[in-house]
Amino acid sequence: EGMPQTLSSTSMFTPCGFSPHLHTSKEDEQGGLIFQDGNLTSASLDALIQHLIPTTDYYPEVSNSQYNKQFNFDELGQHFMQNIEPHELLSRVCHKCIEQQRLDDPVLDKARIRKFGPKILQLLTEWTETFPYDFQEARMIGHLKDMIHRIAPCDEAYWKKMNQLLQTLNQKLATLSHGQEGIVKISAAVSDKLVAFKSKPPSIQREILSVCSDPYTLAQQLTHVELERLSHIGPEEFVQAFVHKDPLDGTKTCFSEQKKTSNLEAYVKWFNRLCYLVATEICMPAKKKQRAQVIEFFIDVARECFNIGNFNSLMAIISGMNMSPVSRLKKTWSKVKTAKFFILEHQMDPTGNFYNYRTALRGAAHRSLTAHSNREKIVIPFFSLLIKDIYFLNEGCANRLPNGHVNFEKFLELAKQVGEFITWKQVECPFEQDPNIIHYLHTAPIFTEDGLYLASYESESPENQTEKDRWKSLRSTILGKT
Repeated sequence: EGMPQTLSSTSMFTPCGFSPHLHTSKEDEQGGLIFQDGNLTSASLDALIQHLIPTTDYYPEVSNSQYNKQFNFDELGQHFMQNIEPHELLSRVCHKCIEQQRLDDPVLDKARIRKFGPKILQLLTEWTETFPYDFQEARMIGHLKDMIHRIAPCDEAYWKKMNQLLQTLNQKLATLSHGQEGIVKISAAVSDKLVAFKSKPPSIQREILSVCSDPYTLAQQLTHVELERLSHIGPEEFVQAFVHKDPLDGTKTCFSEQKKTSNLEAYVKWFNRLCYLVATEICMPAKKKQRAQVIEFFIDVARECFNIGNFNSLMAIISGMNMSPVSRLKKTWSKVKTAKFFILEHQMDPTGNFYNYRTALRGAAHRSLTAHSNREKIVIPFFSLLIKDIYFLNEGCANRLPNGHVNFEKFLELAKQVGEFITWKQVECPFEQDPNIIHYLHTAPIFTEDGLYLASYESESPENQTEKDRWKSLRSTILGKT
């Protein structure tokens, strides 16, 4: 019964409708690149890398989509095309540039290099901005500096540009590192408090209603937490998460390299913590009336999250209220006005591969595209489902076509999905931050699963023999009673 990552079994999630093979229609081949209706659909790896390398009068544009700038090269090359290491890809890019622009010649063609320089600098700048983690490796910085050193003698401005690029990169890496350190500290504080309490007096901790009694305010603060945590997740983490392990298998982690997916993993842990926090807050009060009040409060918080576009917190709250120790509290639920809760459950119903949620998400995404304020731009997707969608697209569609070409169509679809997420996570939270509430969300003690069941049985007595036996066992192990 572990962490309530989703409300459904894995069978609820079906692979994307994206075809793993190209449709049979007119194709044009140009130097190892195959186009269909004017769009690049497949290519040999060498041809694709060549296509994506700038020249004096050319800069790569992989499609006309809005995701070009962020996902035009490295995402498609390094992370999806047979998982090429970043330093290997950059080495191949630099080698081809040196060869094509004759940067090894004793006497450089300065006029030509002044045309080429801004384009290679643009490529390197976009790479460092979108995938800064790649440049934690010394070899990456080495390739970057080598390229600049080769073109700098033709224009003094290139030295200045390189220094700006490296300075911006260092600042970004420092910010990301600081964010990771903060998440580690919070996670440590939380793990210390993930305990099965030995008793359930009202004074065991402050309760949520004493910290924040306004549902709209709590929904805003949850949105702060979500956007803060999302801001640290890099696009490369999605791909790293699925290289070897299946994220649907709950018995093992799907993160192949801890250092490259720590932000993503921390975000999943935040979802689980929020589920357990909601369940703890409901099961903790001794009186039925108070428990019903907490349930109604969280229903209102969830509704405000829906209105804001914060679907991840919404699903965590619903998951927490659907956990067995909470859902079995029939006497408590009889005191709750459940109409609003059923509406929210309907919105997040897993039926039809989460059809209702996906419809609501598309509405929020459309609102975001036409928004005039950050408030209207907020889209925080149900993260577990986003991961599964990307996983199924990655697993369900072939990397290579029968002719050995890279299935570029697949990579564009992956880039589109991840690119949309990257756009959403960059929205600045427009709500005023309340440090006390955010501190409480991160550090308030929460029951373990056994602790939740014990608190539930203490609140409303077991109804059958199975529950009675479990209650007796929990009282013995947790409370030391027989």
